[in-house]
Amino acid sequence: MISKKKEMVLKGIPASPGIVSGKAFLYGREQYTISRRNITDAQVQNEIKRFKEALLQTKNEILEIKKRISDELGAEHGQIFSAHLLVIDDAMLIEEVISKLKKEKLGIEYIFQDVLRRYIKVFSEMDDEYLKERISDINDVGRRILRNLIGAKEDLLSNLKEKVVVVAYDLSPSDTATMHKKNVKGFATDIGGRTSHTAIMAKSLEIPAVVGLEVLTKKVESGDMIIVDGTHGIVVVNPSPKTLRKYELERERLISFEKHLMELKNLPCVTLDGRKIELASNIEVPEDVPSVLAHGAEGIGLYRTEYFYMNRKDLPTEEEQFKAYSSVAKKLKPYPVTIRTLDIGGDKFLSQLEVPQQMNPFLGWRAIRFCLARPDIFKAQLRAILRASAHGKLRLMYPMISGLTELQQANALLEEAKKELKKENLPFDENIEVGAMIEVPSAALTADILAKEVDFFSIGTNDLIQYSLAVDRVNEKIAYLYEPAHPAVLRLIKNIIENGHKADIWVGMCGEMAGDTIMTVILLGLGLDEFSTSPIAVPEIKRIIRAVTMTQAKVIAEEALTLSTGKEVEIFARKKLKEILPDMVDEAE
Repeated sequence: MISKKKEMVLKGIPASPGIVSGKAFLYGREQYTISRRNITDAQVQNEIKRFKEALLQTKNEILEIKKRISDELGAEHGQIFSAHLLVIDDAMLIEEVISKLKKEKLGIEYIFQDVLRRYIKVFSEMDDEYLKERISDINDVGRRILRNLIGAKEDLLSNLKEKVVVVAYDLSPSDTATMHKKNVKGFATDIGGRTSHTAIMAKSLEIPAVVGLEVLTKKVESGDMIIVDGTHGIVVVNPSPKTLRKYELERERLISFEKHLMELKNLPCVTLDGRKIELASNIEVPEDVPSVLAHGAEGIGLYRTEYFYMNRKDLPTEEEQFKAYSSVAKKLKPYPVTIRTLDIGGDKFLSQLEVPQQMNPFLGWRAIRFCLARPDIFKAQLRAILRASAHGKLRLMYPMISGLTELQQANALLEEAKKELKKENLPFDENIEVGAMIEVPSAALTADILAKEVDFFSIGTNDLIQYSLAVDRVNEKIAYLYEPAHPAVLRLIKNIIENGHKADIWVGMCGEMAGDTIMTVILLGLGLDEFSTSPIAVPEIKRIIRAVTMTQAKVIAEEALTLSTGKEVEIFARKKLKEILPDMVDEAE
């Protein structure tokens, strides 16, 4: 039945591809009203006992969910709930709650909620998208603990009796874990991002999803007709008959298109004239590996390691990191896995690392600067990566290199780690490739000097663009100035690639630009050897590369370099993509 209400289109973040339509089900997360309740000294121990019992009950619930998801989807997806367990076992959190309880003599529910809100506030003020999205884990665990403290019943999505599109302010991993795919056609949320656990679960369940819609729950009612376009990040509330038909045709086209793309999975990523290009994926957490393999990527071009330092009081041990890195190396073998050393500090503030708050965190004490100042932390990671290199084809790269001195200092510590392992008779790949991320203009402009010290470059376009154009990419007021196609950016990329090749090293790209289909042919023509992008973008990038010759790509890149503005480059690139692959035009526009 078509609604008579006015059609409304909302733009969000594509979290899981596909198009679905159906009745909206507004899922309201429990909001517990906790009042201040004074307690006596004699009641303190009983409140602590209740708190610990609630923690244990919550832990058992999450372990049960983890086991079920592991059985149904595989152990790697069950590992998503390891972060939840870390929150429950967080000694700092528990100690703070008990200390505050003894001091303020208020009911444990009120005290716990107050501490929880403070934790969430700290995470929400971080600029780093991945860490900010861990709010969902903390919220989920906190909600469960509060529910167990007050004895409330849980409202499960598994109780749905009909096929619906779920609409919510947010969905936790355990919410998505309790979904029955037969009744949940898709979902859309006000908050969230591409790297949230909810997005990972949606992709695993193959449920179309859009997140980050901000105001959706205020605009939709249960029973409203809704379209979720998880491929483009669009939600249509109360669509007209014409819109419904349009999206139905688009859904059929996408199914056919995706089927065709997946047929490329086992085909080589090679141009029409035989130039082999390495096509890899970026991963946030080890749970992303199945998606990398499913989409036909030939390795991992960026393995972010910040994951190991989150939601915990202590630092990850060398042994813990070794097991994680070697596990990924074994799963990807014989394909390469490029591990980026710790890129944390400044905006990625974690208390156990004692990184101070800074006025300009993106320009501050972070990444390689932090690692060189804390060789104890850095060396443990280097040793773990080296040891794991005995179990697969691992590569190592340093983030945010700004000059030769940093690179030489990092390599000196790496040599120390190698000597230590030799003395201890611990095996490692003595010829492990070592690279530098080029994401600072000074590094881009001195690429000829840096190239002599490494085996490869990986261009981190997210930071390179914001540093080069002086544009804060998370500031919506100047977002329009963030232009990957800007002539200055293209010239820097050209300089990096040319100087890398002169030194006989290969050059890859692991920033978002590597997954931008509009820019693929230009980057190919500039000589890029490796594209590393999100797994879901791999088939499209492969299809474009297989549709052109290097001669074509070079001519297109040369012409693009003569243009004066980013907009001109973008229009030109769209036109050329249309000529090469007309059926990809909708994706480009």
